[in-house]
Amino acid sequence: MPRLAQTAGLTDIQQEILSTVRDFVDKEIIPVATGLEHRDEYPQAIVDGLKELGLFGLMIPEEYGGLGESLLTYALCVEEIARGWMSVSGIVNTHFIVAYMLKQHGTQEQKDHFLPRMATGEVRGAFSMSEPALGSDVSAITSKAVRDGDDYVLNGQKMWLTNGGSSTLVAVLVKSDEGHPEGTPPHKSMTTFLVEKEAGFGEVRPGLTIPGKIDKMGYKGVDTTELIMDGLRIPANRVLGGTTGRGFYQMMDGVEVGRVNVAARGCGVAQRAFELGVSYAQQRHTFGKPIAQHQAIQFKLAEMATKVEAAHAMMVNAARKKDSGERNDLEAGMAKYLASEYCKEVVEDAFRIHGGYGFSKEYEIERLYREAPMLLIGEGTAEIQKMIIGRRLLEEYRFQG
Repeated sequence: MPRLAQTAGLTDIQQEILSTVRDFVDKEIIPVATGLEHRDEYPQAIVDGLKELGLFGLMIPEEYGGLGESLLTYALCVEEIARGWMSVSGIVNTHFIVAYMLKQHGTQEQKDHFLPRMATGEVRGAFSMSEPALGSDVSAITSKAVRDGDDYVLNGQKMWLTNGGSSTLVAVLVKSDEGHPEGTPPHKSMTTFLVEKEAGFGEVRPGLTIPGKIDKMGYKGVDTTELIMDGLRIPANRVLGGTTGRGFYQMMDGVEVGRVNVAARGCGVAQRAFELGVSYAQQRHTFGKPIAQHQAIQFKLAEMATKVEAAHAMMVNAARKKDSGERNDLEAGMAKYLASEYCKEVVEDAFRIHGGYGFSKEYEIERLYREAPMLLIGEGTAEIQKMIIGRRLLEEYRFQG
């Protein structure tokens, strides 16, 4: 058991789950991750293994066939999975966010219909907010839903769907003017629709097209796509929660727990980078001794380990805050911001320790070097996190003059 990134106060069940996931990562993910990533190949065997472990239903209540575990348990599992290959944690994360949104905001019929099959991984989730002309500015969404009898007709183009091709259920955020008069603030006229589709690319249901995978510098293996709606008809009973106008708040609730997940991914990638760096430093010799014995390298390892430990502690705090039922946007924003920034720095330090070999695709650190930047953007950029943190701090420390 490594000394870094340990979590105090876990139950026996949590420790058993984490031990099982860690063994799976060491045996089934790390040995094949780099090869799959270089081929940009979807890790179907790994996904099937995660289904068998019950990971797709980890936070889904037991009454729906899930394990009913906490956000903390889930985040610690994600940390382990990202340590093996970050793309796999992305496959799980979008599914988890949709399941969480259904659990928190869905009608009873929607929960009964989707959650049991999501727990087994039969139904796989993705969620969609971004569009080609917007990312962090969710209020600028232009995709629209118009009521037509018992259905809504959706039109628009969405962007950056993780699992866009492999998913069979997409939570899509669009504008819906029904019942929202002129001048209604944008965030109060948005609705989340639960869109069922076939897995794959092309026209996956009438009016819905997934054009193909977006080619990325990293975060490969997992499919990242666009989504095009052209006269897509969705029945009214697939409005999340059954009422229009609540989509923004539902999505923000999902993104809040998603930020804990991204923080956990940053912790996992940073931990793996540290493992690679400290191992290589003890094998590589210069000037007659291992480079780990040079003070410059020891200083670097010390800084890396401290960042791994600090990011992990902040991520755990954010997860526990959410599990307690308290508001955690401040803690989640801080955790996501710190973990993603520290991840980038730890990976770069490990890359520098490897010297010229770090630039070779034969070494795992090359893959991590291309993966870390995604965490700086996913679930909100550093600038967005700092805006959230700053506003919350001003609420907490309001000047009494």
